[in-house]
Amino acid sequence: MLLLLLILFLLLLPLIALFLVYRPPFKLVQYFQHLWPEVLWHVPTSEKVIALTIDDGPSIYTREILDILKEYSSAATFFVIGSNAVGGHKDILQDLIRSGSELANHAMNDEPSYKLDNVELASQIRAVEQVIDKTYQLLSFAGSGPRYFRPGSGFFTIRMRKVLQELGYTLVLGGIYPHDPQIPFSTVNAAHVLSMVRPGGIIICHDGRRWTPPMLKIVLPELRRRGYRIVTITELLSSRMRCTK
Repeated sequence: MLLLLLILFLLLLPLIALFLVYRPPFKLVQYFQHLWPEVLWHVPTSEKVIALTIDDGPSIYTREILDILKEYSSAATFFVIGSNAVGGHKDILQDLIRSGSELANHAMNDEPSYKLDNVELASQIRAVEQVIDKTYQLLSFAGSGPRYFRPGSGFFTIRMRKVLQELGYTLVLGGIYPHDPQIPFSTVNAAHVLSMVRPGGIIICHDGRRWTPPMLKIVLPELRRRGYRIVTITELLSSRMRCTK
């Protein structure tokens, strides 16, 4: 009997692990925030505010995403891949900023950041930083863009955190992630997001996928109906400061 129970446990263990990755309990997100306080997973706030973050842009879908954000009076932090930001995408980056969204750093290429050595990681971050800062400066913004970084693949190491600290960046992850690069179904992803929202949460989704705009068309009006403001990372952090006064 004990052997059967052990076998059952071993069979269930991978499923449990997958479930925790797909739907991390809020207590687990809080634990991560406590364990790695320099990494942003969630912001404690009493306000009904939630940050929307969109990775991997710009793409052919960015304009449609921007129109949806405008339609529902929402903003987002766009984690830009540098190699996607060259060429004909200069105007859309400026339009994102004009609309109240913000740009952040997702390295130069779509690859796992933890595989880069320190020199290459810093080089890629600085290269994208130049693209972002130039975009803000073209719009007559004083100073530079926000210093937020999200690693490719979402994994980080102690070594990476040290590099980011030296460069003056905050590492941003989140606790609401429908795994939309792997799951190409807008209704499934929308249901996942809506089932996990709470004040101070950070939603992670991806540009460059045709199913992202229809997902946002479901998620944003429902969040508004529930009384949420959908904001940037900077605004989410401001809500924490307001609540601690």
